[in-house]
Amino acid sequence: MCDFHGAGARCDQANPAAAARPSGRPRMSRRGLFGLAGASAAAVAAADLIGRAPAAHAAVTGQDTSPGLSVTLLGTAGGPTPLAARFGISTVVTVNGRNYVVDCGRGAVSQYMRAGLDLAALHGIFLTHLHSDHAVEFFSFPLLASTVPPAFGPVGVYGPGPAGEDSLVPGAPGPLPGTAALARLSNRAFAASGTFFIAERIGTDPATLVEVTEVMPPAGVGASVSSTAPLMSPFTVLEASDMKVTAILVPHGTVFPAYAYRFDTDHGSVVLSGDTAQTPNIPKLASGADLLIHEMVDLAAFSGAPPALVAHLKAVHTDVSALGAIAAEAGVKALAATHLGPADPARVTDDQWRKLLRDSARKAGYRGGMLLGQDLMRIQVTPRGRIVS
Repeated sequence: MCDFHGAGARCDQANPAAAARPSGRPRMSRRGLFGLAGASAAAVAAADLIGRAPAAHAAVTGQDTSPGLSVTLLGTAGGPTPLAARFGISTVVTVNGRNYVVDCGRGAVSQYMRAGLDLAALHGIFLTHLHSDHAVEFFSFPLLASTVPPAFGPVGVYGPGPAGEDSLVPGAPGPLPGTAALARLSNRAFAASGTFFIAERIGTDPATLVEVTEVMPPAGVGASVSSTAPLMSPFTVLEASDMKVTAILVPHGTVFPAYAYRFDTDHGSVVLSGDTAQTPNIPKLASGADLLIHEMVDLAAFSGAPPALVAHLKAVHTDVSALGAIAAEAGVKALAATHLGPADPARVTDDQWRKLLRDSARKAGYRGGMLLGQDLMRIQVTPRGRIVS
């Protein structure tokens, strides 16, 4: 767990063997939740974390059911290529003991369990966009949980709607599916498995474990397949008594729609960039947040790669050199870098990433915390003036 406080920080890594504790469902008073402005009631304080490796990792014994806000990085690899060193991109935001998975890359279900998180505490899944490296294990959550007495459900799923009737690529087979169609088609693809388990009275229909809400940009912002991320204001996706989730469009090549999400709570605020080129929409969404979790690539590491790949990376991702400026413009307390590209440590080591982050912060004059994401790292956003062990 990474506990930012004052000028210090502590980083713990989840124990893969830990058993999840039974999940409580604590609630907290509204306490002016949505009147939060600028600096929130929580602080991820200004610590220069990138100048050293994280502290020794202490074991996390299971699902945290106490009131508060934390983030668990299930996987931090960018791109769909399978790697042994890092799992696919997926992050869990835990609010008062309730877990919200943001993106479901390769290994997301296994990493969720290895982190000691409780399936009964899974309350939501958010997809930033429908590239395979972000959505490949989305339906694995209900599919695999449906073969025993259901451990959760129905879980709210929030993800992009269909891109529209026009094909984005010449020769494409027609309208592209959104999140609802992805769930429906996935269920059909595994219909044999589901039917057999149901017939044997040891399973249930996976579709009954999720409720999909397709997220589309508000009318009037001018968003389309030809203008995927115009400058806009954030809009509300989900609102509860102790939490509000807002979204904004981000540019990611031909992908439409693609989103970044912000979670606001009485305990603090967390923003997840999704996959994005550098855009003014991120500082707008992340303004004053306690923690910004942002993707990054090291374009220099791809010199000599096929020109089409290099052009793609430049057009759809954010180079590490820009992260300090983004964090400074947004005025966030801390930034955690994830979705690493290249993700293979044989190409860019952790020490090299930290140096690049440090250089980026120094160049931009950013004095907040900068953290290199690691698989199963847990980050605790703590109320100002209190240290959580």
